[in-house]
Amino acid sequence: MRAFVTGATGFIGSHLVEVLMREGFEVVCLTRSTSSLRYIEGLNLKLVEGDCCCAESFDKVLSSCDYVFHIAGLTKAKSQADFYTANVVGTETLLRAVLRKAQRIKRFFFLSSLAATGPSLNGAPLSEDCEPMPVSFYGKTKYEAEKRVFSHKNDIPITIIRPPAVYGPKDKDMLILFKMIKSGIAPYWRKSSYSFIYVEDLVKGIIQSSLSKEAEGSIFFISDGLIYSSDDTIEAISNAINKKPLKISCPPFILPFVGAFSKMTKNVSIINYDKIKELRYKNWTCDSSKIQKKLNFVPKVTLKEGAKWTADWYRIHKWL
Repeated sequence: MRAFVTGATGFIGSHLVEVLMREGFEVVCLTRSTSSLRYIEGLNLKLVEGDCCCAESFDKVLSSCDYVFHIAGLTKAKSQADFYTANVVGTETLLRAVLRKAQRIKRFFFLSSLAATGPSLNGAPLSEDCEPMPVSFYGKTKYEAEKRVFSHKNDIPITIIRPPAVYGPKDKDMLILFKMIKSGIAPYWRKSSYSFIYVEDLVKGIIQSSLSKEAEGSIFFISDGLIYSSDDTIEAISNAINKKPLKISCPPFILPFVGAFSKMTKNVSIINYDKIKELRYKNWTCDSSKIQKKLNFVPKVTLKEGAKWTADWYRIHKWL
């Protein structure tokens, strides 16, 4: 089996590539000229240099691929145009190329996000039949990309997964919180609730759903099946790094000021103007019972275990 993977040099994509190869897949990765290959160095991969928005760079290899895993996407950006180009135009360009070239395709997998649906406004975990109401521009562009993919469900076999917060080795976004807690400070917006998924469980779900006939044409939420409060999250990370931090209350009304400041900085971090829109809501939870029941998907890692393994990886690689 041959798989074409976008976003293979990133956090989730590199984990996916490693598991695909262990499962016996021949893997072709689309990489940008500016991408660091450190996460996939030493792997027996075929690399194709190009961009999701430029079909000419990958047109030829698609005809020999059985599976397409579209993992690439922009999670933080300076402008709305950048989000739209990467998340919507890139997805649409890849879809058109698949329709033209990939006659033997068995599955087109698209990695979306809970942000595409938005927060839970009533506190109950969201299910797949909830009407999407994204609040950030990132979420809006992921939802737009979802619609492009789903519109072709009668033309090609598609599957979409919407994970909540993903964490694990190589993740730089959660690293910020680990570092803050290690320094003795834990930012506390208010009592909130979250769903999480450890990266290895997410990858297992991606591959399992892509190989399953039952998942064809479907959208799934995926999580470890538990709901965590903001206190649970801080406690899990604190225990993982053996540090009891001081909780610093950050009232919601200061968030717009933090967002305005982030727009003036040169580099885009996970705490940016667009992400602030999401932080203003307190319930980011989803119900993953559909994928568990329909595909017998069983997550293995809870936040307590995953935070420890993540912290250990950060220490070993001198990130923490």
